[in-house]
Amino acid sequence: MPLRARARRLVGAPRPHLTAALALALTGALALTLGVAGALPATASADPITPVATPSLPAFEGAPATARPIPHPTKPPQNPYLAPDPNSNIHNDTWMTDAYRRPGPLGNSLITASEAKPAALCGSLTFDSLGRIVSVCPSAIAPPVAKIIDPQTLATIATYELPNAPTTPGTPEFQNFAGGGYFYLDDKDRIWVPTKTDHLYVLGQTADRQGLELRRDYDLTPAIDPVSERIISALPDFKGRVWLITKQNGKVATLDPKTGRLRVKRLDEGISNSFAVGENGVYVVTDEAMYRLKAGDSGRPRVIWRSGYANSGIVKPSQVSAGSGTTPTIMDGGYVAITDNADPMNVVVYRNARKLHGERRKVCEVPVFAEGASATENTLLGTKRSLIVENNYGYQDIFGPNSGAPTVPGFARVDLNRKGTDCRRRWTNTDAAGSSVVPKLSTKTGLIYTYTRPADPAAEGYYWTAIDFRSGRTVWRRYSGSGFFFNNNYAGIALGPGGVAYLGVTGGIVSLRDGG
Repeated sequence: MPLRARARRLVGAPRPHLTAALALALTGALALTLGVAGALPATASADPITPVATPSLPAFEGAPATARPIPHPTKPPQNPYLAPDPNSNIHNDTWMTDAYRRPGPLGNSLITASEAKPAALCGSLTFDSLGRIVSVCPSAIAPPVAKIIDPQTLATIATYELPNAPTTPGTPEFQNFAGGGYFYLDDKDRIWVPTKTDHLYVLGQTADRQGLELRRDYDLTPAIDPVSERIISALPDFKGRVWLITKQNGKVATLDPKTGRLRVKRLDEGISNSFAVGENGVYVVTDEAMYRLKAGDSGRPRVIWRSGYANSGIVKPSQVSAGSGTTPTIMDGGYVAITDNADPMNVVVYRNARKLHGERRKVCEVPVFAEGASATENTLLGTKRSLIVENNYGYQDIFGPNSGAPTVPGFARVDLNRKGTDCRRRWTNTDAAGSSVVPKLSTKTGLIYTYTRPADPAAEGYYWTAIDFRSGRTVWRRYSGSGFFFNNNYAGIALGPGGVAYLGVTGGIVSLRDGG
């Protein structure tokens, strides 16, 4: 059993805002290294530091799993303008399933590692054709930086600094996903990233594959106001047209990458998450409704259908807005799913056909978790007829006085029946407390991989956690680190080609692999 590893944190700095000391700690050469048997981390900083309190929970709980592949999992169509699935974006594929047809760690002599030079939160992790991690890493105190990262050592291979701009009014910095929170990697290993200045940058790799360079700069400010509006996400459709959405005013736009021509439709409803792309259109959820849109002959977005959802009107703890916290997930057989903002919230499944023949648009609304304690800010995991939802209720501002507070535990599985006429909750896990992470499913191991923050009076500890897809039982939990620098703040787990799990945290990148 691995020994407990210890991390370090800055002391004497109040949490409500970044002080000069914390800024120095975040941007300085902070290097944390956790290895086999929980080796103590090294740090390079002139600031006064003291060890984080040791957690009272075991460094490892549970037992290694035996891989139990999920039979006949859904395989979304490969978007020809994205890197091969599942390497292109935070949600893995064009349907936003967050499911991998590759293995993750089983729990055998687990090895953890962490690296940050300098620290920044790399929320979306993708993989290029050489198997290297590619990310864009925003910061509260510095411009976002695009990076290529070595998957073995976690060392940075290449960087490219992106434009910076003030956060738009009404968006807390810890929930500001603009400028790199969402980006995508295309079929030529190029990064397509909306900037904080409302441009769309295309970054390619240099000839020696050791650097990044600007290949194209699309100026979108003629249609998107750089003062009051920010682009949240960009993704290509199956014809190569790039779709973009804005948080403010709910603008949905299409860009012809050859001509630079931009076409915009304004929904006048806030959009807080990314969107899904099907062969029959794109799926966008606003703070009020679920949409399917498609481009007309001129390229202008048009609404195919709109369906509202139940909404308490409350911005629950952990939520970015008073609306759905999910990116839509497309399901096999003609369905798309989100969570609503009811109390308790529901997993909602829609028929995605253009026209219905005597059927309701909504297939089902299944309540999950407890009244007064249910919210999510992460998309549903989807495979075949099953959906996995994580409870994030209670997550707090990492710069606020309640930073690091545990969330309300909760994971649940909801299944659509074989006829596609109704849904039911298969199981609920009430012991795993997701820390705000985007969890992932491996259909090769049958495990759900997440990152938890269990209640512990001794320390703010974070743990890699595996949950059995079939039963909902927590299989094992492995300590990652403690304190501010191990908080993932909405970042997503990624499973690499070698079966290694990776995650961006406030202090950099952490990883988990089997050791034997």
